[in-house]
Amino acid sequence: MQPSDLSLAVLAAVRSAVARRTADVEVSEGDIVLERPRNRDHGDWATNAAMRFAKRVGVAPRELADDVAAALAEVDGIERAEVAGPGFINLTISAGAAGELARTIVEAGDAYGAGTALAGVRINLEFVSANPTGPIHMGGTRWAAVGDSLGRVLERQGAEVTREYYFNDHGAQIDRFAKSLVAAFKGEPTPEDGYGGAYIADIARRVDDSYDGDLLDLDDQTLQETFREHGVKLMFDEIRRDLHEFGVDFDVYFHEHQVQSDGSVDRAIEVLRERGHVFEEDGAIWLRTTTFGDDRDRVVIRSNGQPAYFSGDLGYYQNKRDRGFDECIIMLGADHHGYVGRMMAMCAAFGDTPHVHLELMIGQMVNLIRGGQPVQMSKRAGTIVTMEDLVEAVGVDAARYSLVRSSADTPLDIDLELLTQRTNDNPVYYVQYAHARMSAVARNAEAAGVDRSEFDPSLLSHETESALLGALADFPRVLAQAAELREPHRVARFAEELAGLYHRWYDACRVAPQGDEPVGALNRTRLWLNDATGQVLRTALTTVGVSAPERM
Repeated sequence: MQPSDLSLAVLAAVRSAVARRTADVEVSEGDIVLERPRNRDHGDWATNAAMRFAKRVGVAPRELADDVAAALAEVDGIERAEVAGPGFINLTISAGAAGELARTIVEAGDAYGAGTALAGVRINLEFVSANPTGPIHMGGTRWAAVGDSLGRVLERQGAEVTREYYFNDHGAQIDRFAKSLVAAFKGEPTPEDGYGGAYIADIARRVDDSYDGDLLDLDDQTLQETFREHGVKLMFDEIRRDLHEFGVDFDVYFHEHQVQSDGSVDRAIEVLRERGHVFEEDGAIWLRTTTFGDDRDRVVIRSNGQPAYFSGDLGYYQNKRDRGFDECIIMLGADHHGYVGRMMAMCAAFGDTPHVHLELMIGQMVNLIRGGQPVQMSKRAGTIVTMEDLVEAVGVDAARYSLVRSSADTPLDIDLELLTQRTNDNPVYYVQYAHARMSAVARNAEAAGVDRSEFDPSLLSHETESALLGALADFPRVLAQAAELREPHRVARFAEELAGLYHRWYDACRVAPQGDEPVGALNRTRLWLNDATGQVLRTALTTVGVSAPERM
C-alpha cells in the first residue's frame, strides 16, 4: 500500500464519518495529511484528520477519531488503526501490503517517486550568473550545485524547466577586468581596483597569441576594447567549461544588453504605465514601487535619458514573461538581501503575485576547511577559492553532494579532509557505498541462483524491512516537498537516511542463501526489496546530480 492509496482510504473514512453528522462540511484531498510517527512503535503512519474536523462537525475529536479508525481497520492492507492522545489516528500497514511496494518500485523504475504537481508549468530557473571577470568562486559553485539539483527536483514534479545564465558583459566590473588584462599584457602592476591572480596573466597572454597583428600598435582605448572583447569571451568559455565538468549545463545564456536592444525595457515601461505605476519627476521616469511595499520609488530612466540599472530588471522580467514562463526563480548571492523588496514590488506592479510568479532565493557563504583551518586563497585566482580548487581537492561527486546536502540559506563549512576519507563519516561515501553494496548483493544473488521469479510480500516482516519499506514509501512525499519548498537538500538527507536503513537491513537479513541452504521464496522476495532500494537510492542521487556507483 503506497501513501497515496492510504491517503485515499483516510479521505473516504473521514468523509463518511463527517457526512453522518452534517452535510455542510466538505473534506478534500488536501485536508488529509499523513506523517511518519517519530516512534515507530506507534505505527507506520499517523493523521490528525479527525482533530481538524471535529470542531466544525460539533463533536469531540476522539469521538470522530474512533469512527474514522473503525472504518480504516476494515480496509485491506491496514493491520491496525488506533486512536491516541486527543484524537490522533495511528495506522499500521500489514506486512503484505507494505511489502508490495518493493515490486511496485522495481516495475516503475526511475518513474517511481515522480509527481504531477507542476505538470504544464514552465519555470525559468536563473542561477550562477557570475560576471565573466574570473573563475567561479565558492558562492557561485554552491549555486551551481543547488540550482541544477533544484531544476532536477522541479522536473521530477512535471515542470518544464529552463536553466538560464544571465551573462553580464558590460559595466564597471568588466571595465576593471579589461584594465587588469591590459596591465598584465604591459607588465604593469594590477590596477588598485582591478583583478589579480595568475588567470589574468594567462588570459592576457592568450589574447595576445590569438590577435592577428601587434597589440602594441593600438591606441589605449582600442587596446582596452580589444582585451575586453576577447578577454571576456575567453573567460566565459572557461566558466562554461568548468560548469560542464561540474555537471551543470544551461539551456539559455542571456546577454544583459539584450533587454535594451530588443525593446523589452520599453515594453515593460509601457505595461507598467498602462497599469498606472509609472510617473515622471525631475525629468526622470520612475516606478512607484512604494505602492507595493518597497522602501522608496525607483528610477527607471534617468533625467539624462540613460536607463537606470533597475530598468534592466524590468526588461528582463518582461522578457521572461514574454517567453511564456509561468514562474521565474532567481538565485542570488548572500549580498543581495536588499534586492528582494524592490523585485517583489516590481512583480506586483506587473500584476503578478510575488513569491509565486517571481521567487528570489538568497544563498549563504561557503567556507572550506582543512586541518581545522580555513583554506587559503587560490594560487590561480589570487583572492578567492574557486570551483576548480574544490573539484581538484575532492572530486565532482563529493563537491556537489557536500554543497547540496545543507539548506542553501545557511552558511556552510566544508571539511575537505573528511570528504576524501573512505569512511562512514564522509556522507557522500556513506551513500555511494550503500548503492555499491546493493549492486554487489544483486550480483552475489545472481551467482547463487537467486532471481525475481517469485514474490511474497508477506515475508518481508523483519523490523528492518518494515523500516526500509517505510522510507521507500516516503520518497514521493520527499520529492514533492523538496520541489514545493525549493529545498533539494531534503533529497540528499533522505538518501543518507535510506542508506542507513539499508545498512541495518543488510546486517540483519540475507538475500543469498548460506552454505547448503536452498534458494527459497524469502531469498527471491528480499532480492526485490534490495533492487527496489537500489532504484530509489539511485534516483535520489541522480536528482542531486551525483553518480550511483556499482563498485567502490
